[in-house]
Amino acid sequence: MTRILSPHCRVTEMSSGALIADWKRTRFLGMATEDIRNLTDGSPEERARLVTGLIRVGCATARPKRYSHAEVGRWLRAVHLLIRTVGFGRVLRLLSLAAPDYARADPPSAEDVAWLKRAVQSHSRRSWLVNDDCKAEAVTAFVLLRRRGLRAVLHVGVREHPFALHAWTSSDGLCIPDADPHGHAFAPVLSIDGGGR
Repeated sequence: MTRILSPHCRVTEMSSGALIADWKRTRFLGMATEDIRNLTDGSPEERARLVTGLIRVGCATARPKRYSHAEVGRWLRAVHLLIRTVGFGRVLRLLSLAAPDYARADPPSAEDVAWLKRAVQSHSRRSWLVNDDCKAEAVTAFVLLRRRGLRAVLHVGVREHPFALHAWTSSDGLCIPDADPHGHAFAPVLSIDGGGR
């Protein structure tokens, strides 16, 4: 049940069910044992009814829809300009503001991550401003995935001969951009797995 609740809600198991503490609205909601059983083992219709009720009272959030292709392009250009203005290190420190620390327990779908990878890379290649910048691609992918509540890890890696740095975001086994461009392996020296930590 904790995987569908909003980040501001906490569940306490009780003998007759569960108590949901909604700290954003400072209220408590109770769930009967039968409802908890239906949520975990019930039919899809029963689960949908319960989740819809939790969404209606503000204790669960519906999964946000996929970003549009145009939104991905705007995010990519904005992130690139931010990196050029304040520097990559400062942008990494600002990630906690743009990428929420909360992640849903259900994994991201490979289809959504693959779509985001195609969108980010097509905008990056077509834009004279971004021009295939791995840092902008990785930070954009990280922020967009985390804003949807999905797990993502931002990596910064290094290669010794010839010396080079590379950034990529991994989610559901896919890397945005590729972790080893042109067949060159990069050893991760920094990994950020949520909210800029």
